[in-house]
Amino acid sequence: MSDDERPTVRGRVGRYGRVGAAVGGAAMRMAGQRYLGRPADPARNAADLKAALGGLKGPLMKAAQILATIPDALPADYARELSELQSNAPPMGWPFVRRRMLAELGDDWQDRFDTFGRAAARAASLGQVHQATSHDGTQLACKLQYPDMASTVAADLNQLKLAFSVYRRYDPAIDPSQIHAELSDRLTEELDYRREARHTRLYGAMLDAEEHVHVPQVIGDLSTGRLLTTTWLEGQPMAEFAESADPEQREAAALNMFRAWYVPFYGYGVIHGDPHLGNYTVNEDASINLYDFGCIRVFPPNFVRGVIELYHALRDDDRDRAAHAYERWGFENISNELLDTLNIWAGFLYKPLMEDKVQRIQESDSGLYGANVARQVHENLRELGGVTPPREFVLMDRAAIGLGSVFLRLRVDLNWHRVFHELIDTFDIAGLSERQTEMLRTHDLTVPDGDPSADP
Repeated sequence: MSDDERPTVRGRVGRYGRVGAAVGGAAMRMAGQRYLGRPADPARNAADLKAALGGLKGPLMKAAQILATIPDALPADYARELSELQSNAPPMGWPFVRRRMLAELGDDWQDRFDTFGRAAARAASLGQVHQATSHDGTQLACKLQYPDMASTVAADLNQLKLAFSVYRRYDPAIDPSQIHAELSDRLTEELDYRREARHTRLYGAMLDAEEHVHVPQVIGDLSTGRLLTTTWLEGQPMAEFAESADPEQREAAALNMFRAWYVPFYGYGVIHGDPHLGNYTVNEDASINLYDFGCIRVFPPNFVRGVIELYHALRDDDRDRAAHAYERWGFENISNELLDTLNIWAGFLYKPLMEDKVQRIQESDSGLYGANVARQVHENLRELGGVTPPREFVLMDRAAIGLGSVFLRLRVDLNWHRVFHELIDTFDIAGLSERQTEMLRTHDLTVPDGDPSADP
């Protein structure tokens, strides 16, 4: 990160004031309720916090969206309220965009495009996208980072730690320390658009053989650390597609989404950690356009093996194998009671993969079923004295829950068992390690440490 991209004292202080008022207000109400002996009102506190964070926008809002999809990371009332947050950050005006583009590409930046849209085509938590055209007629997407985002991220992550500590005092079921560490690393990485460019090229290579998944191409000479220019992929938003497409199209789109996320994971140990509805669109042939490669997680091969091992353990009701799989994931001190509780949630996630038959991703099209399972897990963990989810769990679980919500929306019937086995039946940890190392080094990315065949 260059000097002008590092957090500034002034930026941090300003953000601390705005975010501190939001988080601190909820914390004071919670503390007051306890001090005065009044019954807690989590629904009111959650609604107030959502309103405050929604007004702030930025990465803290994005972290809240992520947390809302991780079962047990937040109380049910908080998760329900925060899951409604949307990335609608106010766009930068044209004079400011023009100055920022000049800073990134130089005085002649406009001459490097045939056309450049003055109004933002899309807004996100860390930047906004402008549509442009190259001199050869190629449609382009130019993602320009909002100003002083390094300070914003630094301030938000510190305030998020405060919010976690307050919550931890009142509900010990989940120790969020590793969740915060994971979010810190991923959000900080997202500031570096050069890294995202490498991630984008990585995904293009990993999914090259998938004819029904499309990844934009990076335009290197029009990209910097805070500007990422790629080819523009036009498609229909998933929500609209789900309402208008026929069952056959919806099934094809679901299969393509599954492969877009899990071919990289089981083939290379890489997961796209942000299955937000705005990060993909659908084409007329039900193929998928995949966007936004800032939040990418690379797992050691042994973790991928643990995911497959847990599937086999649940299928065969092998408790020893399940405990060993959780250890590969990074869970520690697995008692029989904790194993039973973790298996409740794992059983929910793996259930559609267990039987060789055509079925929905879950029996009910309502998300309430998953919420009820999560509530049961949370209550059990509280009785057991709590657990510290390993940081590797955060984005893996987010991907599973996020994709599950898409499949619910699509209302599809697929043989998930066979789709899954197409990816795992030829799994070989040595082969994964070799492919991963070669692919990551080719794209100038870090290879995970450790012996891929070693036990945790």
